[in-house]
Amino acid sequence: MADDLLSAADASADSYSAASIEVLEGLEPVRKRPGMYIGGTDERALHHLVAEILDNSMDEAVAGHASRIEVDLLADFSVVIRDNGRGIPIDPHPKFPGKSALEVILCTLHAGGKFSGDAYQTSGGLHGVGASVVNALSDLMVVQVARNKELFEQRFSRGIPQGPVAKIGAAPNRRGTTVTFHADEEIFGHHRFKPARLLKMVKSKAYLFSGVEIRWRSEIDDGETPTEATFHFPGGLADYLAETLSNATTYADRPFAGSVDFKRFNAPGKVDWAINWTPARDGFIQSYCNTVPTPEGGTHEAGFWAAILKGIRAYGERVSNKKAAQITREDLLTGGCALVSCFIREPEFVGQTKDRLATTEAARLVEGAVRDHFDTWLAADTKSAGAILDFLVLRAEERLRRKQEKETARKTATKKLRLPGKLVDCSATNREGTELFIVEGDSAGGSAKMARERQTQALLPLRGKILNVLGAASSKLGSNQEINDLCQALGVGMGTKFNVDDLRYDKIIIMTDADVDGAHIASLLMTFFFTQMRPMIDKGHLYLACPPLYRLTQGAHRIYVADDAEKEKWLAKGLGGKGKIDVQRFKGLGEMDAKDLKDTTMNPKTRRLIRVSIDDDEGGETGDLVERLMGKKPELRFEYIQENARFADADELDV
Repeated sequence: MADDLLSAADASADSYSAASIEVLEGLEPVRKRPGMYIGGTDERALHHLVAEILDNSMDEAVAGHASRIEVDLLADFSVVIRDNGRGIPIDPHPKFPGKSALEVILCTLHAGGKFSGDAYQTSGGLHGVGASVVNALSDLMVVQVARNKELFEQRFSRGIPQGPVAKIGAAPNRRGTTVTFHADEEIFGHHRFKPARLLKMVKSKAYLFSGVEIRWRSEIDDGETPTEATFHFPGGLADYLAETLSNATTYADRPFAGSVDFKRFNAPGKVDWAINWTPARDGFIQSYCNTVPTPEGGTHEAGFWAAILKGIRAYGERVSNKKAAQITREDLLTGGCALVSCFIREPEFVGQTKDRLATTEAARLVEGAVRDHFDTWLAADTKSAGAILDFLVLRAEERLRRKQEKETARKTATKKLRLPGKLVDCSATNREGTELFIVEGDSAGGSAKMARERQTQALLPLRGKILNVLGAASSKLGSNQEINDLCQALGVGMGTKFNVDDLRYDKIIIMTDADVDGAHIASLLMTFFFTQMRPMIDKGHLYLACPPLYRLTQGAHRIYVADDAEKEKWLAKGLGGKGKIDVQRFKGLGEMDAKDLKDTTMNPKTRRLIRVSIDDDEGGETGDLVERLMGKKPELRFEYIQENARFADADELDV
């Protein structure tokens, strides 16, 4: 096998020359690798296109140049977004005399008016990428600009202008920009815009800036989402929180809400917030920066929680409640429902999709702005402050009690929990930093046992494929030995009896072979955890290991690769050693020696893990998809295969 591969490598090396180096121009990189710009080509990425254009209109509104935005979903799934702002400039660009500024903005990456801060003090757009990416990924985009009482238009297709900007008439009573685009099916396949998801996005933008009115209209009626609506919320985030909590009982009659300008810190921008505590539901935080959602949080969230934590501890000290000192951020999140929106100049995000804010200064600004107001609010409303403090102290005591119980339980685990005999437990006495590897078969378990870190890493070998919990009768769950062993090892129950605080390990890592059978076992396990232990996924405890498929050796140089594409790349360019490249394919984890397994899959310093997560916007859709693929009705799976077969790579099919 190695000789055949090396022969292919020699041929590849001969053909690898300067002519092999591609230079992608214009918007070609976006169409070639859309995931780099919008995070993928799935439904979430599709809806991100709307967010990119809508954010531009919101930037106009926040800057004080627009007061109204309209969002229309047309019958052919085109989206129209118009505002009454200043309108994109249409005059010739100084650096590109033959092109209008409009064309430069929409056809050039990193072109826009938000770099210097002169046109916008704060903005969600940063890199001059958003609008041009939408243009590149649309089979049709039409932009109309009303400026100086004249109306101009330019059309594009897949990032290419279909003609110059043209004046199409007078516009005496109109100003602003209108963008109409239709997402390219070559990129997004069968995915379509969903009215409910777009409406949620539109409504949240209106809450984030009280000075804008957003009008929604949809020609597609899904039976649940209103086809027309107008949103304007003078109360901002306080209104948003009131609607989210609805009729739930809260510890404060009115939420702690406010808005503070950063001028006192000699910085442009501001922060808005609203928070309350309730025993009726799990806590949450939704954060935004310059109206852009940051689902993974960031420095503004850290600053906000720091202000709340320091404030509640200080209040406890003032009222002589010594137990307030043991309250942590984890306790604040239990029942704490918060919304935070900051506006800062030149924010730094992680990635183009801007899921996490990385601006260090934001933490200081937000904490400083919120802290003083929280102290004043607690002192002014002692009834609410007392109720919140008592609730948080109880949560802290409960957390400490559970931690103590867990430590005691681990010390006498065999007696107390009746752990399955095949579990190879770790020696740590508390949960923090511990990991349970669920491995496929006893042979893999043998290698993993020698490769593991005894202090923090435990192993549970499974015999074959576990029960498909969606395809089996519920009575079979309790009698299935593999599922019982899994529950006992984790220290938790199933369904309504599951409590994430009882989990014995910090990370649960599914470690299966890098083949079709391994993927099937991982799918069955994820289905089990999704249906029976969903909070474990929501809290970020479930992971997938990424074992390599090949080991390549050339002289003293050795590397591990995950797939055939990466293997071919290294075979073509070599490892830097002498002699031929030896290729070893790992058919299963049991074939790997302990050192290989440790270096590639189990050592936290060198391994790769994938955290299993569920998009907040798609919680219900994820459940529907799992039911469709793993449920009792084969016709639904057949239908899914028919709908998506054209996106499959024939070379990767195992038939």
